[in-house]
Amino acid sequence: MDNLLEFPVKSRHTGAMNKFTSTRDIIIHTAKFDEAVRFYQDVLGLATTMKSEKLVGFETGAFQLFVDGRSPLRTGPVFEFCVADVGAAKEKLLAAGCELVSEDASIPRCYIKDPHGLMFNLNPE
Repeated sequence: MDNLLEFPVKSRHTGAMNKFTSTRDIIIHTAKFDEAVRFYQDVLGLATTMKSEKLVGFETGAFQLFVDGRSPLRTGPVFEFCVADVGAAKEKLLAAGCELVSEDASIPRCYIKDPHGLMFNLNPE
């Protein structure tokens, strides 16, 4: 059949080590923190879900957007996956051709860039 939408998607995940579960959180790092906050708050009219000196969360409906002015990283959007074992997941991803971009257990941050350009954070379940 030519229409791929006719086939149900089947998971190929068979064990806990293979399970990556996304959260609703997407974060952007920006040097223009105040400008970005004003844009999402005033122009788009998004409701604020949390606010600190350099981190603000907004509810979009489908996901929660965080604007982060604390970090020198300029990554573009960063998605988040929860895994049972961050270290094992990181090693598996690196072996599969991913790149470690930034790691700081105190935040917690383990930013991985996949071979196709998607940036995501690994977080413990």
